[in-house]
Amino acid sequence: MVYSFFSNNKKITGSFVSNQPVVIKGLGDVVFGSNVNFGVVDSPFFLNSYAYLEARTKHSVLSFGNNIHINNGFSVISEKKIVINDNVLIGVNCQIMDSVFHNLDAEKRLETDPKPEEVVIGENVFIGNNVTILKGVNIGENSVVANGAIVTKSFPKNVVIAGVPAKIIRDL
Repeated sequence: MVYSFFSNNKKITGSFVSNQPVVIKGLGDVVFGSNVNFGVVDSPFFLNSYAYLEARTKHSVLSFGNNIHINNGFSVISEKKIVINDNVLIGVNCQIMDSVFHNLDAEKRLETDPKPEEVVIGENVFIGNNVTILKGVNIGENSVVANGAIVTKSFPKNVVIAGVPAKIIRDL
């Protein structure tokens, strides 16, 4: 109940299954397809974390397709649009953001990012644990993102990416 108290988003379409608390905040649209699952009982951080979803502005969109399974400690924050397509698996402690949230100009640092960029996760993508996906990234269908990767640019379909910053380590 405590976590639902912190949720303030009223623009939610569809529903999801929560095996751990989910906080949904912001002024934008949050759309769920069918069979979207948050939290895994037999996994790290089950008892001490929650999923955090924020469609920050009235123009922000978070879109979840069908058959998505997201492990514990997930956060996704949008100032523009983030799309997670069908049949995606996401590991423990992952973050997806479409903005840097602050202007990089030192004189305007307290202002928001003037150019957020859409993020798209393709169908059948498997994202490992402790992954960060940053603004402007498109991950092609059937790709795998290895544990600990920081994804700063887009990648084609059917590849394995890893590293900081992420790069292609092999084709599938």
